[in-house]
Amino acid sequence: MALMTHAHTQAEANYYDMATADQERFDEMMELADVRAENSVFLALMVAAAQIAGLRINYTQEIRRCACSCWCPVIFDPKNPDAHCIEADSYNLGRHQCPRCADDHRETA
Repeated sequence: MALMTHAHTQAEANYYDMATADQERFDEMMELADVRAENSVFLALMVAAAQIAGLRINYTQEIRRCACSCWCPVIFDPKNPDAHCIEADSYNLGRHQCPRCADDHRETA
């Protein structure tokens, strides 16, 4: 009998650890995802952006770059229970704080 294991997902990445060209490609994927209404295209763009950042995510997962005022470079899963949604209704992606920033200096819209 064959044993199948699932790929482990990496929790976070640092935006500033990426080369400038990769930062630009990441930003482009996130901007495209922000304006896409089709769920399948949105999810494919999430996977592409995650891969650029060096994250391995499942096809149904999403990522965000921390959107707080301290200019945190963390790219993370916004569904992490310790993450904080700053604003959800004005953006397709919403604005989220990473768990560390949410704990240190929780922000509101």
